[in-house]
Amino acid sequence: MPGACAQGLIWGIMAIGVYITFKILDLADLTVDGTMATGGAVCVMMMLSGHSFGVSLLAAFIVGCIAGLVTGILHTALGIPAILAGILTQLGLYSINLRILDNKANQAINVDKYNLLVSLRYIKGVPFYKNTILVVAIIIAILVGVLYWFFGTELGSAIRATGSNNNMSRAQGINTNAMKVIGLVLSNGIVAFASGLYAQYQGFADVNAGRGAIVIGLAAVIIADVIFGRIKGNFAFKLVSVSFGAIIYYIVLQIVMWLGLNSNDLKLLSAIIVATFLAVPYLKSHYAPKRTVKKGDNADA
Repeated sequence: MPGACAQGLIWGIMAIGVYITFKILDLADLTVDGTMATGGAVCVMMMLSGHSFGVSLLAAFIVGCIAGLVTGILHTALGIPAILAGILTQLGLYSINLRILDNKANQAINVDKYNLLVSLRYIKGVPFYKNTILVVAIIIAILVGVLYWFFGTELGSAIRATGSNNNMSRAQGINTNAMKVIGLVLSNGIVAFASGLYAQYQGFADVNAGRGAIVIGLAAVIIADVIFGRIKGNFAFKLVSVSFGAIIYYIVLQIVMWLGLNSNDLKLLSAIIVATFLAVPYLKSHYAPKRTVKKGDNADA
């Protein structure tokens, strides 16, 4: 269970990146399936070359931002639909990721030889300040604080306005194309950063690490929306709830694995979980018995 929580927290960072495009910008960005592999590849290869985990994670973030920039340009400057632009970037990243990994499908990094920020071995039997769960929780707290501040600025508010009503934002003089590009850059940078952490956690970077990542990210966002959506909270609470959504997702997976599910069926289970949480709000709104308001029930009447 601690391992599931640690993985959930790391994927929670990735889910925050997905939240920016899916909920704030209202864009379906599939680039993350590529950047979730790119960030890990860059981070591991940088560390194998002798760089610290801090510099390596920063490099992963920057490369992720570049990938988001490519998707943004394809979408805004060339008029390619967002979902197709993301697929094109993701497709190109596969070859780039192989080049980054020195034309190998994966590259391992040994926790005994390299100073890793997080690791599967740092779950139990380590000082509390090295515990992966605590370290990632602190990173999420800092990330949520920075994003809460950023989206409260004029630029951040313009990005949120673009996602809420693109036409009205343009009428108010906001360069909506630029806002979409910035949002995609920020989102994929965060995803690549999470990928760098995840590669350290599992001890290797893999060219296929991002396959299906968008499903996990969407699952976390949707689970958070279904479970915590009725709780009135500010923007920071929504970001934190997305992280909890990722933890819940991985705990559910862990429980199902304990019950004897074949690991080959995990992708199918992921699709079922996402479909279930997507369907719950719709089914409740259409089939739940509606309360009839009788005369005199309304206190304001």
